[in-house]
Amino acid sequence: MKNMFKSKFILAFAIFFFLLLATYYLLPTVRADEIEDLQRQIDELNKARELSVKATTPLEGQLSSLQRQLAQIQSSINALSANIKTKQQELDLREEKLALQQALLDKRVRSYYIRSYLADPLLVILSSFQSGDLFRELSFRQSVAREDRRIIASVTGEMLDLLTQKDKLEKDKVKLASFQVEVDKNAKFLGGEITTAKKYQAELSTKIARLSARQQAIIAQRQASLNLPTSLGAGPLFCTDDRKLDPGFSPAFAFFTYGIPHRVGMNQYGAYGRANAGANHEDILRAYFQDFSFEQKGNINISVQGYGSMPLETYLLGIYEMPDSFPMEALKAQVIAARSYALSYTGSGSKEICTSQQCQVYKGGNKGGNWEQAVKSTDGKTMISGGSPVTAWYSSTDGGYTFSSSDVGWSARSFTKRVRDTNGDISSFADLQAKAYDRDSPCFYAAQGVRSQYAKSAWLKSEEVADIANVIMLIKADSGVSSHLYQTDKPNPEGGETWNEDRVRQELRSRGSSPFNSVSSVSVSADFSSGQITSVTVSGDRGAETFNGSEFKNFFNLRAPANIQIVGPLFSVEQK
Repeated sequence: MKNMFKSKFILAFAIFFFLLLATYYLLPTVRADEIEDLQRQIDELNKARELSVKATTPLEGQLSSLQRQLAQIQSSINALSANIKTKQQELDLREEKLALQQALLDKRVRSYYIRSYLADPLLVILSSFQSGDLFRELSFRQSVAREDRRIIASVTGEMLDLLTQKDKLEKDKVKLASFQVEVDKNAKFLGGEITTAKKYQAELSTKIARLSARQQAIIAQRQASLNLPTSLGAGPLFCTDDRKLDPGFSPAFAFFTYGIPHRVGMNQYGAYGRANAGANHEDILRAYFQDFSFEQKGNINISVQGYGSMPLETYLLGIYEMPDSFPMEALKAQVIAARSYALSYTGSGSKEICTSQQCQVYKGGNKGGNWEQAVKSTDGKTMISGGSPVTAWYSSTDGGYTFSSSDVGWSARSFTKRVRDTNGDISSFADLQAKAYDRDSPCFYAAQGVRSQYAKSAWLKSEEVADIANVIMLIKADSGVSSHLYQTDKPNPEGGETWNEDRVRQELRSRGSSPFNSVSSVSVSADFSSGQITSVTVSGDRGAETFNGSEFKNFFNLRAPANIQIVGPLFSVEQK
C-alpha cells in the first residue's frame, strides 16, 4: 500500500515538474483583435488582387494602392513578430532559474507528502509528545499541510492555465505563418503585375505616340479656340460655372478642370491667396520658384515692341498683369517676376520684347496706383539663377498645383518646380476646394467649352460619354483606326471618314468587345500629391471600364463635341 502511494506521489511530482518546465517555453499570447484585424486585411488584399487579375487593363494606380496595403499588413506582422521575439528573450532569462525552482518544488512536494502522513492524528497521539504539546503539534502539522496543499493547488491551476495559453499561442503562430505566406504571395504577384502594367503602359504610350503628332496638333487647335488667357494680363477671367445651367436632359455629365494653362511658375491668384494669408513678396516667389537668389540689377534700357527703347523701370510701370486691387505683397511679387522675365527674355537688353501675353502684357504709360508703388518699392530687385535673370513665368490660375517647365514639354529650367499650392495637406477634392490658395479665381474649377444648344453649356449626354469610352476601347484594340475617331460634328481633319457612335460600336463588336450604349456614372481617382488624375472609371450598361487618366483626357479632347475640352491634368466629373 505504501509503495503504491509512493508511486502516485512520484507520478504527481513528474506532472508538476512538466507543467513548470512548460512555463519557461511559453511565448506571449497575441491578442485576438490583432489576429482578427490581420485576417481582415489579408482578406481585403486578396479580394483587391483578384479584382486586378480580372481587370482587362492593369493600372499602376491600383497596384500602388495594393502595395501600400501590403506594406501595412507586413508592418503589422513584423510588429507582432518583434513582440514575440522580445518576450522569448525574457523567457530565456527566466529559464536559467529553472534548476533552483525545480529543487524548491521538489522540496515542497516531498514536504507535503511527509507532513500529510505525519499530520495523521493517530500518529501524533502515539508519538512521544507530552500531552500539553500534543494539540499544538497536531494543529501545526495540519496547518503546514494545508499551506502545502494550497501552494501546490495554486501552482497546478496556474500551470493548466498556461498550458491553455500555450496551446492558443501555437495556433496564433500557425495563423501568423499563414498570413506571411499570403503576404509573400501577394508581394510576388505585385512584382510581376507591376512589370506587366508598366510594359502595357509602355506599349500603349508607343501606340499613342504614333498618333500624337497629328492628334496633339488637333487638340492644340481646339484648346486655342477656347481663348483661355495665359495670365491675368489678358483681362478679366470669364469661366462659367456650368453647374448653374440646365442642359434640358438627364443624366448629364460635365468635366470640370482645376485651373487653366499653363501652370508653370507663379500662380497669380495663388499669390493673391498667399498674400491674404500673410506671406510677403519674397515668401510668395520662393513658394513658386527654387534655386535662385534676390539681387539688385541696374536700370538698363530695353527695346519694347512698338514703343522703342526705354529704361527697364519705366517699362515696368506700364505692365498690366495683375489687378491694382490685389494685395500689395502680391503686386510686389508680380513686379519682381515681370522685371526678371523682361531681363531674361531680352537677354539683358539685347533683343526686343513683345507686348502681348505671349511675353507679358504692356500697355504703355504709367498704370499708377498701387502698381506704381509696388514697382518703386522693389526698384531693381531681380531673381537670379546661375548668374542670369530667371525666366519668371506666371499664369492666372493653376488649380492648386504648379509644374516644372519640363513637365509641360518646355525646356528644363532648374528654377521651376512642382508645387502643391495649398494651405496644408489634402486628400480629397473637398480639401482642395477649401485649401487651395487660388480658390477665389473664377477659373479655379470650371468646365471649358460650350455648344450653341443645351443652355450653351459643356454638359454631355449619357450616350456621348459612352461614345468617348468606346473610342478609347477601340483605339486600344486597334490603333490603326485612329484617323476615323475625331469629333463627329466637325469635318475629319485628315480628310477621311469620321465614324459616328453607331459605327464605333459596330467596330468594337467586330473585334470581340462589348460597347457601352449608355453611361450611368463616371468617377475619377486622383494623386493629390502631384495633382493629376490617375484613372477614370466609366460605368454603364456593359458594366464598368477603367481608363488611365491621361489617355481618357486625350481622347476626350479629340472626340468631345464643339470645343468642349479638359484643359489640365486634374479634373473631376459633375453629374445631374
